[in-house]
Amino acid sequence: MATRKPKAPLQVESLKHDDATRKNIPTAEYQSILRDEDKAPIRVAYERRNQDLDPQLVWRGKDVQDWSDLVVHAPPLYIQEKVHPKVLIDDLKRQTEAAQTAAATQQPGFVADLFADFNGLPSNEAKTEFYQHDAHWANRMILGDSLAVMGSLAEREGLRGKVQCIYFDPPYGIKFNSNFQWSTTSRDVKDGNAGHITREPEQVKAFRDTWRDGIHSYLTYLRDRLTVARDLLTESGSIFVQIGDENVHRVRSVMDEVFGDENLVTQIAFRTTTGRASDSLAAASNYLLWYAKKRTVMKYRPLFQDKSAGSSTDQVYSLIRFDDGRSQRMTPDQRNGNESLPEGARQFRPDNITSSRPAGESDVREFYFQGRTYTPGKGTFKSDMLGLNRLAKSLRLWPTVGSTVQYIRYLNDFPVIPFSNIWTDTGTGSFTEDKVYVVQTGSKVIERCMLMVTDPGDLVLDPTCGSGTSAYVAEQWGRRWITIDTSRVALALARARIMGARYPYYLLADSPEGQLKEAEVTRSALSSRVTRGNIAHGFVYERVPHIMLSSITKNAEVDVIWEKFHAVLEPLRVKLNELAEQQWQEWDVPRDIEPHIPSWLISGFQQRVTTTPVDRNARVQEIRKLHADWWAQRIARQKEIDASIAAKAEFEFLYDKPYEDKKKVRVAGPFTVESLSPHRTLGVDENGDVMDGNKAAEPEAGYGGTSVRDFAAIILENLRTAGVQQAHKQDRISFTSLTPWPGSYVCGEGRYIEGRGEGESGAEKRAAIFIGPEFGTVSRPDLVSAAKEAGDAGFDVLVACAFNYDAHSSEFEKLGRIPVLKARMNADLHMAEDLKNTGKGNLFVIFGEPDITILDAATDQPLKAGERATGELKVKVNGVDVFDPSTGEVRSDGADGIACWFIDTDYNEESFFVRHAYFLGANDPYKSLKTTLKAEINQEAWDSLNSDVSRPFDKPSSGRIAVKVINHLGDEVMKVFRVA
Repeated sequence: MATRKPKAPLQVESLKHDDATRKNIPTAEYQSILRDEDKAPIRVAYERRNQDLDPQLVWRGKDVQDWSDLVVHAPPLYIQEKVHPKVLIDDLKRQTEAAQTAAATQQPGFVADLFADFNGLPSNEAKTEFYQHDAHWANRMILGDSLAVMGSLAEREGLRGKVQCIYFDPPYGIKFNSNFQWSTTSRDVKDGNAGHITREPEQVKAFRDTWRDGIHSYLTYLRDRLTVARDLLTESGSIFVQIGDENVHRVRSVMDEVFGDENLVTQIAFRTTTGRASDSLAAASNYLLWYAKKRTVMKYRPLFQDKSAGSSTDQVYSLIRFDDGRSQRMTPDQRNGNESLPEGARQFRPDNITSSRPAGESDVREFYFQGRTYTPGKGTFKSDMLGLNRLAKSLRLWPTVGSTVQYIRYLNDFPVIPFSNIWTDTGTGSFTEDKVYVVQTGSKVIERCMLMVTDPGDLVLDPTCGSGTSAYVAEQWGRRWITIDTSRVALALARARIMGARYPYYLLADSPEGQLKEAEVTRSALSSRVTRGNIAHGFVYERVPHIMLSSITKNAEVDVIWEKFHAVLEPLRVKLNELAEQQWQEWDVPRDIEPHIPSWLISGFQQRVTTTPVDRNARVQEIRKLHADWWAQRIARQKEIDASIAAKAEFEFLYDKPYEDKKKVRVAGPFTVESLSPHRTLGVDENGDVMDGNKAAEPEAGYGGTSVRDFAAIILENLRTAGVQQAHKQDRISFTSLTPWPGSYVCGEGRYIEGRGEGESGAEKRAAIFIGPEFGTVSRPDLVSAAKEAGDAGFDVLVACAFNYDAHSSEFEKLGRIPVLKARMNADLHMAEDLKNTGKGNLFVIFGEPDITILDAATDQPLKAGERATGELKVKVNGVDVFDPSTGEVRSDGADGIACWFIDTDYNEESFFVRHAYFLGANDPYKSLKTTLKAEINQEAWDSLNSDVSRPFDKPSSGRIAVKVINHLGDEVMKVFRVA
């Protein structure tokens, strides 16, 4: 018995965009050395519409806005993490191989080589020369307001006119749960539930920007972002805006204004998973508004759907024809798809071969076919005599009862039809996908949009990331992507989804395997061109013939094939007629010869007198053989003619059906996680407007907004009465006095008694108060500057108050003699009226630190303080003190409170590389990869990804490791450890 050949292991690959680059921007680690002129936001002005271009949609406040340009302030972007999913999978494969061989096979520099994908700079000095050099392309996930981010991409990084497709999915309705998700663990967001209200400042600002004045502010929000988005599009680019029926008419008017109504491509209706409840008809569809930057030069790749049996598209194809030329009408069951067609049968329908155009002098007036003469009636034939003869030779003519003839059009002449602007097949695909986000669009909708207007290597942008579906789809189809969101929760979910995604490996046109497949599909010679694996050359796609009337009438090979077979068929027909005593023309030869054999040859009674003796049995056998040979040649001729027609006809690429290499599996390529870091001295009000530092803007009438000065005064007033709650309830800083302080960073002086409790009288301490921005995040350089100022002024401690801190600030606890206390402010301090019903809680709470232990991998024992590692290490995350913004309390969570945690096992203090990733939540991002790579990676290695203890790793050459912990609310903290 033959032994079965073992299956080759799957190769894990990722795509790289070698021809594309991106500007070298600073990492969070380099924020402090960025030049002041680069730190300051750039003012970018966008011209408003020409008011003479009426009609237009008018809403409250629009006329005032149109008095001046749209001004966007573009701050710098900072890279927080560099992620290469292939590094993580390769590490698991090495662990599996080590377990199987009982000895790890080290590959020095392997991981470093992959992380070099992020570099591409000309020298080490170029690392700190920001915006001056181009680096290798890496996809991007950015936390921040899309308006500021898009402005920064255009102005600072030169992406103006570089984006090929934008997919924009703004909020549909005014209810809060239609927009935001409060935790990675729950998609159930209820209006009116205080515990489910997001407390992220970027999210709150987004909600207030969008809905503070109802539909009026919503339209302003959209118009501003559409204006900046248009500036990013290439001349051939397109934008799709997904919207529900409640606002589609308004948004279309706004897009007419921004893009011009002449650039409307179409409005697409697509079916959703379930109908939205209504007191009349249920709404079971949403809409896509498709506009081009410039429709006359728009890139468009048509997509097709099958003309499947039983569908409305093929009902007119009611006849079938066999390979021997016999035809019959389809049965009702065959037409409805309940019964399959007989083998070899092809659906067809007769089609007109005449046109209503009056016949000219050179036009064919009559055509002789199968013993009859046909005329075009009052018009003319669509082909000349040569073409009509080729149709006859190809058996493509259908005689009618009247005096004309028709053309036989087969269903598989063009077995697909283009998509229309009504998509009914999108509900099912969305229903079967695993959803991780409260508002998650099905990938089929985004995929179809993207494939129609982009090619592999093109850049796609999504200003509303959500669960990351646009990035997921772009990665699958080899497009570059940038996705933006104001929600940390959304980006935490999207990051996990992309890191664990499994994609099919499509054959690259610019590869040896792709060239081989192309030669096979096109029946042409193998190309000798040198390949580079360039994704911009696209994939090798399936294709379908597009056989038209001209594909036959202009195909001269039909004549050659017909003549070749005619030389064989004609003698057979003549001989057959002679022996069977018939006068058959080619079209008369029957399929069954038995009824037509002369009776005197087969009858035992009827005799015929012949001049020479006849072996009747031998003659019958000869007739049968001549008949069989003639039909065999006739069928062969038809097949060769059909093959020639298909080979020489035009064809359509199926851009959604590239050929797949089953021996490989693909994971996502390298990407970065980035954020805006607001400039401390820049005043930004609740509407996102930049304010003069010496002038306080007046709050908007009828709305509880605050100026920069008013905001600081409110915070100091609340701080005076509330104090600062530390991790333990009994530890509270209560101020005996709190007064303003005229510093650049320090804005208040507080005094409190240290260690004051019952029966105690401690020493008085002076606290410098630093207040972060109302909408934004405090970074480590902000804290360093504030601590320096506090030290210079003789303060004893710095109390920083902010709604959010970036991950790098979490480890900053002291500057010289000045302790730094980082207090998280309760979101009640800046929430609008309809978001305030959250109950009383602590307004200022010290944010806790992650509890992390470094272990010796050999003994699993913790390293002692000051002890340096000698061998492999492990990291154990015991938990993290989590500030719960809904209650205002700090609670000590175990590992269950952690969504994911990452390790840079060789932290160089220049950027954070995710070299290990662990996901502790219920959602497993690696579920599909586990199934695909079960032979290559053992279960033990997969299980290590869902652990609060890391896999062993070598002592770092830099001497440092960095651990980043992210909780279910999207909060990040990072700690750096010196271990060697």
